[in-house]
Amino acid sequence: MSDTTRPSARHDLAPPTYDSVWETVDGLHAWLESHNRRSADEALLLRVLKLSEEVGEVAQAVIGAKGQNPRKGESHSWQDVESELCDVVVTALVALRSLTPQAPEVLAAHLRRVTWRRGSRSTRAEAPRVRRG
Repeated sequence: MSDTTRPSARHDLAPPTYDSVWETVDGLHAWLESHNRRSADEALLLRVLKLSEEVGEVAQAVIGAKGQNPRKGESHSWQDVESELCDVVVTALVALRSLTPQAPEVLAAHLRRVTWRRGSRSTRAEAPRVRRG
């Protein structure tokens, strides 16, 4: 696809809202499910393993952006690294959605815990509660 027919990977679109991100994730999840020919357990396992592939692509892009491979030189840009990191995020969100329909709530609770751990609360007693189903 040429660069004139697709949206730029750069910042020319309005930032997505939290809800629109999850609408996209739900759509990707539904699309994957409609093409899935494996058991639910195997499909989930493969979606989680897909993260390793995507993280490897981030590493490859960083190596290319730094010109670390003498044979290839500077084969990637930092925009390529951005794009690959976004692939990791999307893949992780789809894997989380594949694990639970409550993915938005799980992520929100996790973000609260991470925020608390970084020192935004004064005592351990104030830590957010984790509800396990």
